[in-house]
Amino acid sequence: MEEVEAAYEWVEKKLVFEPQVIEWQKAFKDGLLEAGESPDNGFTYDHIYGTKIGGTIFDRAGHRHTAANLLEYANPNRIVVYLHASVHKVLFTTEGNQKPKAYEVLFEDANGVFHKANLANKATNEVILSAGALGSPQLLMLSGVGPAVHLEAHGVNPLVLDQPMVGQGMADNPMNFVAIPSPQPVELSLIQAVGITKFDSYIEGLSGLSLSFDITRRFFDGVLNLLNETSHTTSRKILTQSIAVLLKSFDVKLEVRMNGGLIFQKVDGPASKGHMKLRNTNPRDNPSVTFNYYQEPEDLNKCVKGLNTIIRMINSKAFSKYKYPGVTARELLNLMLALPINLRPRHVTSAFNLKQFCIDTVTSVWHYHGGCQVGKWLTRITKS
Repeated sequence: MEEVEAAYEWVEKKLVFEPQVIEWQKAFKDGLLEAGESPDNGFTYDHIYGTKIGGTIFDRAGHRHTAANLLEYANPNRIVVYLHASVHKVLFTTEGNQKPKAYEVLFEDANGVFHKANLANKATNEVILSAGALGSPQLLMLSGVGPAVHLEAHGVNPLVLDQPMVGQGMADNPMNFVAIPSPQPVELSLIQAVGITKFDSYIEGLSGLSLSFDITRRFFDGVLNLLNETSHTTSRKILTQSIAVLLKSFDVKLEVRMNGGLIFQKVDGPASKGHMKLRNTNPRDNPSVTFNYYQEPEDLNKCVKGLNTIIRMINSKAFSKYKYPGVTARELLNLMLALPINLRPRHVTSAFNLKQFCIDTVTSVWHYHGGCQVGKWLTRITKS
């Protein structure tokens, strides 16, 4: 565990900074505390229950720091980095009864020229596969490691190792969000405050994003149309009028800043799992991936609890100045049903059933994982 902690600190020194917390994020943080997500843990990198301010990869000058900055740790005499190169397969020795051993990598450079990278004949040399949750199992399959029947169906040759768990256990943390138009200007912010709940859902928010004209127009057109169809209350008319004025201002802009924020909940885990399969043997093509969002009831229950926390936060006194008076949190959630945030059909029951709302409005947070997990397919036996 000490080595894991040291690894995090090693990365943090190069990439992570304490953010300058803006007013919208302060109100969001205080609203979470008012909604019951205590204690207030202040600024910390630690993942602990309650509400906190986390780190950011943007420094105070607004410059973004990425994994590329970790190359500063590298010895330039001992590392070669190929940009825009695509690995096609890892080659294994398959002689006799010996266990397969990686000895060469076939890759294509930016100009379409193929190369081979060979391992020196030393016991400590190895190929480290780090192509991500989607790329790693795909590359293993293309290299002949995976479910034999599936690989044979795609003509993968040679079959190095029949390992049915490669491509299994694919997961993506489901996310549901609500957009909250603000009656006053908001600053631009990415995620700073976060509520880490004891039921294992994370509540986060961002504000004032600059979006393309088309995306923003579609968003507020959807909101306006829904309000016109369903609203006769004074609070809704106020919101409708303000959005209509906002839409007029879009006519002279190619890029607009959303005057409001997005608050979302992400389910930890999740318990729901899927799988990955090859579409073909071209490494540049995406594989076929199924995540099975909310297939397991425990994930769905976490979503409902997370949305209830968001509702309490929106209705909190601390966040009130960033929400139009009289507009309820549940009304704001129901506005999401009219927006094209995914391709799933909408059910009438979503307007009053949070479980169905979770299913109908689920989106990806792009935190894919699984596919070739340690202990599932990679064990001491397969590694040795």
